[in-house]
Amino acid sequence: MISKRSRGIAIKLLVLGCVILLSACSKQSVQRAGEGATMGAVVGAAGGMFSALVFGGNVGEAAARGAVYGAGTGAASGAMIGAKENQVKKDQQVAAIEKLKSTLGEDAFNGLAALTKCKHDTALGYARTAAQLDDKNHALAGLWIEVLAYADSRQEDQARALFSDLVAKDSKISSEAQAEESMRKALQKLMDIRGAYNLPRVCG
Repeated sequence: MISKRSRGIAIKLLVLGCVILLSACSKQSVQRAGEGATMGAVVGAAGGMFSALVFGGNVGEAAARGAVYGAGTGAASGAMIGAKENQVKKDQQVAAIEKLKSTLGEDAFNGLAALTKCKHDTALGYARTAAQLDDKNHALAGLWIEVLAYADSRQEDQARALFSDLVAKDSKISSEAQAEESMRKALQKLMDIRGAYNLPRVCG
């Protein structure tokens, strides 16, 4: 038979184990929240920059606004900490990201998110799907994602092969030289955004 002393020790060990487990889970939740906030900010900033690139506007200001919205949304999805705290603000941030998705289109948005993480094949898959859409704005966003994904993965010849399509479909681009310049600026901004959040500026 198990003595009372042994049972007492077992219970104490069980309680201690539960405390350790809960502590670990809490730390993981906080870590996920931090990671979610970082990636949310990166995607948000890139989304703001990219929407300005495709549809016009100040790229720097749009990126800054996107980072703020994205950070809150990423943290909310990374871990549900303080669910009732600042709920209105979180709802506004989520709504802003959803608006960005609506503006770019789901496929282009997902492609951009993959691009920020250096997942070029995934980005290209979403971009090609978006480029075939009937919605001209979403299709243009997809075309630009395709260009940037090729350029960011050091396949610049593939990117330049799409410049004629950009000239034909993007009213802001009047020449292939202008397409090159816009691509370079967008890539630099994308690298700056990654670097600002301690991510590799250049994909390995």
